[in-house]
Amino acid sequence: MSIDTERVRQNAQKAITEELLDRLTVFRAGMEPEAIDIIEAELTRRGVTQEKIDEYDRLRRAKGLVGGDVPRKCNFCDRPAVIRAWGLSHGRSLMPIWPWRFNYCEEHHQSRWQLFAR
Repeated sequence: MSIDTERVRQNAQKAITEELLDRLTVFRAGMEPEAIDIIEAELTRRGVTQEKIDEYDRLRRAKGLVGGDVPRKCNFCDRPAVIRAWGLSHGRSLMPIWPWRFNYCEEHHQSRWQLFAR
């Protein structure tokens, strides 16, 4: 499979460091080798050392949910999920219709009750 390396490079330059670290560590198994090289180069350009990458990987894996070989993503963003909990899904309506299990990252786990209050 061929990837558009220029597009990957532009996306890496626009992404925040935390997102690049998540891609390089937690979601690495689902990425192309060329994309990994580009992300590693961008993190090096930003001054992120291999020790920091290894520490980030250890912390994320200790907290994250894994479903099969690939870690689960948050249902509300692209961050790795840290908890899976029941909530009410509303489909396309505004009224909650049925119970559903959602994956939450750290940020959305903290604010999950506000998500359903909207």
